[in-house]
Amino acid sequence: MPIVINLDLVLAKRDMKSNELAEIIGITTANLSILKTGKAKAIRFSTLEAICEALDCQPADILEYTKE
Repeated sequence: MPIVINLDLVLAKRDMKSNELAEIIGITTANLSILKTGKAKAIRFSTLEAICEALDCQPADILEYTKE
């Protein structure tokens, strides 16, 4: 898939665990894991907004487009 999810990198930079982020943004750790591993087919803008707010980052810090 040409969209790469860099959520692990941003979490590491913020010294935050996945379960902490999931609790802050109000989604299950299982759904966050699906997003982190790139298995998600879509992401709601409200979820992306909550992630960016919690991690003090921009969507481009999390999502990256690469040509196959």
